[in-house]
Amino acid sequence: MNETPQIDPKATLDEMLKTLGFSVTIEERPMDDQILLDIQTDDPGRLIGRSGQTLSELQYLLNRLVFHHDAKIPRIILDVCGYRQQARDQLIKRAMETAEKVRRWGDVLELEPMNAYDRWVVHNALKDDPDVETSSVEVEGSDKKVILIRPRRRA
Repeated sequence: MNETPQIDPKATLDEMLKTLGFSVTIEERPMDDQILLDIQTDDPGRLIGRSGQTLSELQYLLNRLVFHHDAKIPRIILDVCGYRQQARDQLIKRAMETAEKVRRWGDVLELEPMNAYDRWVVHNALKDDPDVETSSVEVEGSDKKVILIRPRRRA
């Protein structure tokens, strides 16, 4: 029986970053049904990139590598020096403020174009709100989508 060897996401990330010339420490924590790998480094800007783009691409590559070896490993979320957590907190705050405006005025409001992870954060933050519902709508000519927040339709 030829079994694929186990892969350790944290060790794989550490090796990737060392190969790229980064000196890091990595903290692993469970987050929902995912694995959070928080990277600590003296040069966070290079790993985060403009608007988190480099971090997102690194996360994509790591997930592809790990999933290729073991499809049962949970999705991996990367963070650098708490950047994603702060951005996530701000995004949730903005979603809650927008939902409050929808409740108050009854209008459909739109949040800016977002990547899949950010949309997941917003949908998740508002999923149990009895007064509003969310939906993602494609932005023409982009791989991003906007989120529409509208009053919940009553049955």
